[in-house]
Amino acid sequence: MSSEAVEQVGAPLQPVGDVVGRSVPRLDGVDKVCGAALYSDDMTLPGMLYAAVLGSPYAHARIVSCDTRAARALPGVKAVLSAADLPDRRAGLFVKDQPVLAREKVRYVGEPVAAIAATDAATARAAARLIDVEYEELEAVFDPVVALADGAPVIHERRNDYEAHFPLPEPPNGCSMTGFVEGDPDAAWAECDVVVEQEYELPAQQHMYLEPMSTLASVDGSGKLTLWSSMQGVTRIQASVAESLALPMAKVRVIAPRVGGAFGAKGDLCHQPIAAALALATRRPVKLTFTRDEDMAMMKSRHAGRVRIKTGARRDGTLLARAADVVLDGGAYSDESPGVTAFAAFFARGPYRIPNVRVVATSVYTNRLRGGAFRGFGNPQISFAAESQMDEIAARLGIDPVDLRLINAIDTGEPWLGGKSVEVGSLRACLERVRDASDWRRRRAAGARVSAGKRRGIGVAAVAHICAFLSAAASVRLNEDGSITVNTGAQDLGEGADTVLAQIAAGSLGLALEQVNYANPDSDSSPYNFQTAGSRITYTVGAAVRQAGERVREQMFRHAGEMLECASEDLELRPGGWIGIKGQPDVMLPFAAVAGRACFESGGPITGTHDWIYPAERFDPKRSLVLGVPMTEATGIFTFAAHVAEVEVDELTGKVEVLEYWAAHDVGRAINPTMVEGQIQGAIVQGLGYALVEELVWEQGRLVNPSMMDYKVFGAADVPHGIHALIIEMPEASGPFGAKGVGEIGVVAPAPAVGNAIRHATGVRLTRIPATPERVLRALIDAG
Repeated sequence: MSSEAVEQVGAPLQPVGDVVGRSVPRLDGVDKVCGAALYSDDMTLPGMLYAAVLGSPYAHARIVSCDTRAARALPGVKAVLSAADLPDRRAGLFVKDQPVLAREKVRYVGEPVAAIAATDAATARAAARLIDVEYEELEAVFDPVVALADGAPVIHERRNDYEAHFPLPEPPNGCSMTGFVEGDPDAAWAECDVVVEQEYELPAQQHMYLEPMSTLASVDGSGKLTLWSSMQGVTRIQASVAESLALPMAKVRVIAPRVGGAFGAKGDLCHQPIAAALALATRRPVKLTFTRDEDMAMMKSRHAGRVRIKTGARRDGTLLARAADVVLDGGAYSDESPGVTAFAAFFARGPYRIPNVRVVATSVYTNRLRGGAFRGFGNPQISFAAESQMDEIAARLGIDPVDLRLINAIDTGEPWLGGKSVEVGSLRACLERVRDASDWRRRRAAGARVSAGKRRGIGVAAVAHICAFLSAAASVRLNEDGSITVNTGAQDLGEGADTVLAQIAAGSLGLALEQVNYANPDSDSSPYNFQTAGSRITYTVGAAVRQAGERVREQMFRHAGEMLECASEDLELRPGGWIGIKGQPDVMLPFAAVAGRACFESGGPITGTHDWIYPAERFDPKRSLVLGVPMTEATGIFTFAAHVAEVEVDELTGKVEVLEYWAAHDVGRAINPTMVEGQIQGAIVQGLGYALVEELVWEQGRLVNPSMMDYKVFGAADVPHGIHALIIEMPEASGPFGAKGVGEIGVVAPAPAVGNAIRHATGVRLTRIPATPERVLRALIDAG
């Protein structure tokens, strides 16, 4: 893999010192490389018990009885719980529909029905096999389109009694719906010189993080729970556990260990309430760690779905109209489906000016595994369809695919779907950069056949995402020696958030990274942060850190002004922890002197805090009709990227090899360029897996590939040697030193870029992914 020189457009906001913008080593790097990093499953406590979970063998069934007597009698078993032993509560971020353990009926194969705590893991698993559950099997439904039809089996009979943050859609199995209408799409079709319509099918993708789900729960003498868990946010899990078990949040403490990846799956309800309930029942520490196959069968996946999309354009390439109907498989419980569905609708127009749009996106209850948040959050599904269609329009009009995108690229200040303004319209810069870096014109003009049975092609995709939503807070405390302690509650999932936030804090005060202590998230002491999700940490939490640092600077300057007998306005920060008088290089005070005065003489300790919520920009009712769940109002700060993939297709086997890959991203400002490159490259590899090999497969509701032996992911042998991360810096004025988020957008573009490259190589358009050798070969045969 290669990295490219950073291209800057405009002047980024300047920090103090040189820590920001430098590829400093990760704070957790040495511990991880040496194996010293502590994850949930590494932890033990005195008297700890081990937990196991009994999952449902049926996709849809009524629970007639649950006999746990034999399991309770097994030596070493300390507790056996079913729904009857727990509060009759349901929880959920959007719709409160999910019990801790299945109550009255099961809705997917693998749904937790009972939980056991025993002195060792083998005993706990043996006890699970002794539980006798009598089921009355019910008719199941696995296809979201079928689930919407009249007469389909109803997954949640009392759905309308659930507490929800929005009105639920009318079909009994409807989970959520979001729609947008702008202009007059019905009339616009007549003005189009070309209209393309197609249906696309998207797979369920497994998150495949390195660390399966694990939680250690303990309870003290007062009944207060403490949990260490693989998760995405201490305050989010604190709220979910308290809600699920009918506890006050004051009785739940959540501490963050290291997390071995999450990609969205560990954001809300996982198995923490089960471990917590067992700890409360036994009054002993309990650890629950899923095996890989349990994790794949019981956790979550990217939403499978179907997208029917229709786009019209004038002869000169100007896009005039788009209509899209998106149906996503939400699985048995809502989880984050309403948010994912809303984002799919929000990005359906793509990063282009299209005056006439109608889009409806629906998530649907089925008897499959929960669809949950996954890197990209609904954007990969809709963008595969939309960007595939862009190339079909280009082919019909005889326009180069990059040029078609440049003709229609949205720009600074122009409205997004719904009327939000684009802060920095950098798509054109991304397209031009990736076009030039990939030598697009030459490769595109080259013949497709390179040898007998081999065809080569090149494809492009342009995408957008957001990196700001909801609230965050941060505190920065000046220590007695002039160093600082930073506390945010933001969980590092392996992406390097701790390091980036420490760099932002250092840059706000001119300190070396060694002078920054980044505190481990703990719900008892950390400021509120929603969770690590939505590419929001660098921008949303970073902004809070920078402003908290600014509050520390203001307090220090008041003290220093009195100590140096000058006005605060005459002072400046100097690298390394010094305050000086402007124009007098020899007059300086160390931070330690200021901290000592504050702590022991005057004013009290210096701590800066900042809390904020990203301000919602309401949709413009004069421009857009918004239907259903309008949750994307409280999101923003658009990011843009353009990707190019070169592939080689074996005509005899259908195998697709990605030869080289280029990705141009506007990141605002790269706080840590090496980690930005790593995020882009990692996202590309995950996106290539989605494009070519990854797919969860069910038969009658039972997952048939719940292991890494049967579920293929992109490995070292599959990854192209040349993945070129092309970083463009067009600073976002409201971001910390101009920075924006980059974590998710890189996973959105690979599937359409590869699909378009296959189309260029073979003339065949694949409308279903992954593009496995079997599917590609079948498409080639069908095309003659």
